[in-house]
Amino acid sequence: MLGGRAVAARGDRTLDVVDPTTGEAAGTLRLAGADEVEAAVAGASAARAAWRRTAPSARAAALRAAAAAVRADADELGALLQRTTGRLLGQARASAEVAAELLEEAAVTGVLDTGRSLGGSVDAVDVVRREPRGVVAVLTPWNDPYPAAAGLLAAALVTGNTVVHKPSERSARAGLELGRRIAEALPEGVLQVLVGDGETGAALVADERVHVVAHVGSTATGRRIAAAAGARGARVLLENGGKDPLVVDAGVDPAWAAQQVATGAFTNTGQLCTAVERVYVHEDVADAVLAELVALADGLRCGDPADPGTGLGPLVDERQRAVVEQHVDAAVAAGARVLAGGARPDGPGSFYPATVLDGCTADMAVMTEETFGPVAAVTRVPSFAEGLALADAGAYGLAATVLTPSTAHALEAAETLEVGTVKVNAVFGGAPGGSADPRRASGQGRGFGPDLLGELTSLKAVHLEAAPPATGSQGA
Repeated sequence: MLGGRAVAARGDRTLDVVDPTTGEAAGTLRLAGADEVEAAVAGASAARAAWRRTAPSARAAALRAAAAAVRADADELGALLQRTTGRLLGQARASAEVAAELLEEAAVTGVLDTGRSLGGSVDAVDVVRREPRGVVAVLTPWNDPYPAAAGLLAAALVTGNTVVHKPSERSARAGLELGRRIAEALPEGVLQVLVGDGETGAALVADERVHVVAHVGSTATGRRIAAAAGARGARVLLENGGKDPLVVDAGVDPAWAAQQVATGAFTNTGQLCTAVERVYVHEDVADAVLAELVALADGLRCGDPADPGTGLGPLVDERQRAVVEQHVDAAVAAGARVLAGGARPDGPGSFYPATVLDGCTADMAVMTEETFGPVAAVTRVPSFAEGLALADAGAYGLAATVLTPSTAHALEAAETLEVGTVKVNAVFGGAPGGSADPRRASGQGRGFGPDLLGELTSLKAVHLEAAPPATGSQGA
């Protein structure tokens, strides 16, 4: 998408696309080359002056129109995402609906905070204005591409920035179709969308005309982006990898706790930034919780994500399945016990079953590195305090969940856990508009909520006094 129109990429490089459900070839993508990157950034730069001067209410109206278009085509967008990444069809359609909601939310919150007045001299006016930063590069992942893109695009656009968006090459078609619907509601050039890979993204990040780079994806890529963009003084927002823990306290209902763990570990085949990847279960309830969890895992049928009866779709591709297998196999070799799953099924597609591992230790890759698959890796702990300490350890700091009947333990978790989001007694959920800073290797900057608007704007202080009348003037 260049200048609001679909334009065929002219780069020399291509990428073969494979259907994750069947393992069969599903076409070829031609990746954007240097000319397309140049055209996209130049177009966004040219559109910048007019868009920043567009009334906030008009920018909000454009986002509402974009949201309506996305919602109207949620079935089509969901089906495309299901074919591209293997996500269950109902979940894929719901993610398109969430994207529409994020566009609508920004249309409301984006016009509320445009600055503030200051208490100064009675014969002067002092204000602080919020102004757009300029051209924003938005680089988004394949695992939940619609909400990840919509939240960042909406915040950047409603505050008066222009945007060049590069969705992941693993979900490029889905990203392009979402971007097209949003771009069609905007003036020409305000939103550009590139189909490309890491090389395309690197060229975009290095461009001096890009003022902000917002990236959702892996920690390794985020650090390369931070180094490249930071070296030239660009602002960087990163939501990167996670290894989210879940602590199960004594006294919980085992069936409920197991359902929470299963939801966190197996939703979208474990391919969510905030998926549960480490589970610390109090030894008093461990046997009962694990028995319930194994039953849930065994009951999830791998199959066609378009079939409503399917409980677990494929992983996005064979490369991701290899990572999951490596982590599980290494854990078993080091002493972990497989209670459910643990081996790839026969047949085509990049499927991997819901897996429960018991006896995991802190030195295993399945407990330290991002697995991004349907694996609940469990460690039994003698106390809530030890579970909390283990949950707080590690390189990442995106989110954490605690299941406990104790208010004191809930408050202790909220205070102790050095993560962006602490969830008590609900693995997913929360009110819209929440803001959080990921910690450590999980990134930097507020990637969602009203505070994201602040990340994408600059503050300017303005002091205004009346000029004295000219000599000999009669005054006004």
